[in-house]
Amino acid sequence: MVGIDGSDASWRATSYAAGMARRQNALLAMIYVQPLLTMAGAYGVDVQGTTAEVAEDLAREVREHAEKVKDVYRARWKFITRRGDPYTVLAEAADELKADAVVVGASEKAGHRIVGSVAVRLVKAGRWPVTVVP
Repeated sequence: MVGIDGSDASWRATSYAAGMARRQNALLAMIYVQPLLTMAGAYGVDVQGTTAEVAEDLAREVREHAEKVKDVYRARWKFITRRGDPYTVLAEAADELKADAVVVGASEKAGHRIVGSVAVRLVKAGRWPVTVVP
């Protein structure tokens, strides 16, 4: 299972996870977590529409890439999108899918060094092997 959000690190994590899935002939579950931005809704910003567009764009990019490499790499995959806190959603999805491993990209935000990133929280949970791709 891999968490994907469109960042460069998440695309690298997706490539890494796709290689793992291909070598193990496993299903690759790609999870995009649509954030809950409750305050944005109070200011009249269409958060649901925006995050749904991001999810559609990511799914389209994944499909396009899979089509380009289908003759070289054959990997089974599915794209899942859910709403909520990224750590909570990824942890629930890993448990639900009985994931063999969780792959995420390293956080690119400076503030995560202080409060902890999703990757660090997943590692600390200790319920699955977690690979953090820089």
